[in-house]
Amino acid sequence: MSQSSISAASSANAARRGSAVSRRILISLGWLIFALFLLLPLFIVVSQGLKNGLGAFFTAILEPDALSALKLTVIAVAISVPLNVVFGVSAAWCVSKYSFRGKSILVTLIDLPFSVSPVIAGLVYVLMFGAQGFFGPWLQDHDIQIVFALPGIVLATIFVTVPFVARELIPLMQEQGTQEEEAARLLGANGWQMFWHVTVPNIKWGLIYGVVLCTARAMGEFGAVSVVSGHIRGVTNTLPLHVEILYNEYNHVAAFAVASLLLILALFILLLKQWSENRINRLRAGAAEE
Repeated sequence: MSQSSISAASSANAARRGSAVSRRILISLGWLIFALFLLLPLFIVVSQGLKNGLGAFFTAILEPDALSALKLTVIAVAISVPLNVVFGVSAAWCVSKYSFRGKSILVTLIDLPFSVSPVIAGLVYVLMFGAQGFFGPWLQDHDIQIVFALPGIVLATIFVTVPFVARELIPLMQEQGTQEEEAARLLGANGWQMFWHVTVPNIKWGLIYGVVLCTARAMGEFGAVSVVSGHIRGVTNTLPLHVEILYNEYNHVAAFAVASLLLILALFILLLKQWSENRINRLRAGAAEE
């Protein structure tokens, strides 16, 4: 073997060793950052919640104000998520299937909550529906309360979660095209039959993924809900707001206990998200092979 061949082989081996070392360093650095900024805070939250034992932990979670906050959070999610599903599917259908004037404006409006601070959104609702707001006098005359009540919380939650379902479905529907719907139409299917028997089966896993993201965002929303809720303890406080109140009152153990409950719910939703994402990837891989 010539000297040049030996030198080239040595250089290649050195390059591979250097690449392997760099890869290990980058992976280790990634895990270190993940542990410091994600795992450690989660561990601190749970450990502080259990600081005084399981008895104090469950007492904080089962306290009437905490249960009221949990109930209100579930109600807000149960109302806002289905409404966002209806809007998201409708918007995705319009954007992906039709060309019309103002289409780009609709797409921009769908993304608006990503660029507007939730606090500003909450202030807009107060200016519209508050006692001194644009519709305030009319609402008072008809004994309708939106701000500092459940309707305001639901409206704020809907605003911040609007993009998730639509943004997940739009590229999925655009990728699928209109061939299957056109074939169903030629076979005599009406609009509802096409939607339920053709469109929904094709988008169901993307829809589930969008619903999971929407639910997670709705459950953890703080800024907009904080503005429109009025912080009425036991009445208009969601779980994130209840955690804030407990912490501000220096009831740290109870605050971390309730935060741990939010963490458990978030981890459950994360598992659902990962499961639905894996399903989508498998379906796409199967479609690509076909």
